[in-house]
Amino acid sequence: MNAKRLIPLFLFLLMAALPLQAGKKPEKKFRLLYWNIQMGMWDGQSDNYERFVNWIVSKDPDVCVWTEAATLCATDSEEHLPKEQRYLPAGWPELARRYGHEYVFVGGMRDPFPQVITSKYRIDSLGAFVGGQPDSVVMHGAGWARLNVEGKKINILTVHLQPYGYWRFIPNDQKEESSRNFGGEKYRRMEMQWIFNHSIRTVEHPEKELWMLMGDFNACSRKDNFHYKWSPASQSFLTHNYIEQQTPWLYDVVAEKFPETFCPSHSNKKRIDYIYVSEALLKSIKKVTLQPDAYSKPKASGVKENFKRPSDHLPIIVDFNLGKIK
Repeated sequence: MNAKRLIPLFLFLLMAALPLQAGKKPEKKFRLLYWNIQMGMWDGQSDNYERFVNWIVSKDPDVCVWTEAATLCATDSEEHLPKEQRYLPAGWPELARRYGHEYVFVGGMRDPFPQVITSKYRIDSLGAFVGGQPDSVVMHGAGWARLNVEGKKINILTVHLQPYGYWRFIPNDQKEESSRNFGGEKYRRMEMQWIFNHSIRTVEHPEKELWMLMGDFNACSRKDNFHYKWSPASQSFLTHNYIEQQTPWLYDVVAEKFPETFCPSHSNKKRIDYIYVSEALLKSIKKVTLQPDAYSKPKASGVKENFKRPSDHLPIIVDFNLGKIK
């Protein structure tokens, strides 16, 4: 067959294939990296965060959510630095540019344990929460931001709830009894209620929007009780029970993707870091990475038992195909 006859045949086959391709949505890869980086990546100060930056570059995230995102202690020390010598959070724009992120959002900062979002995409600030009188209950602060990703608006709500077993603001001689009565869990539940009241509940139809809720909740979920084997009625689950009851349209990513598999997020062998997403985002997930690598696996610091290198928490990476979302 000569070339003149081949051209019409080729065009016919190309046109016949177009309807099949037209119904297929293009893939839009989007990677989320969440990590509690312990005291503003305390371990990274010794090399000007070079290992930290190189590790992030190797993961190539589109958005990062960092918990404990402020500098606190001196290099290789438990001594607190004077405030004027603390690089983060003020240095985040400079640090984020080193791994290719131009946009930075700093959540509410009551103490040196805020959350920070960095992104390749524009971030709109919707709230940096610390609470106010008379209901100043948010301990470490929280944040609400919105990403604009190729026409899709994604709400990101970040939290870091109080870590104690007892109710906050309680006299020392009452802390032991408060812990026995799940005072800390009751306080964390109250924090979540306050944060929801100032974010999700201000939206008329939040279930119709795209949401991510994540952070260090310092609380356990009953979805992991196959591992803990506590009483099903245990008040240890109050915080996550509240989240599930108030936002049934949010899904615990790890529990959904690794059912009946215990996935600790902290060196204390508990799962206290969570990512919740709305249904459309859940359905668009391609992969969730939980296993630490040679860099991110917690190691003894040689300074203090609860100080780890690079952090006492593990990172969580979630890959989405936003092309699946209408």
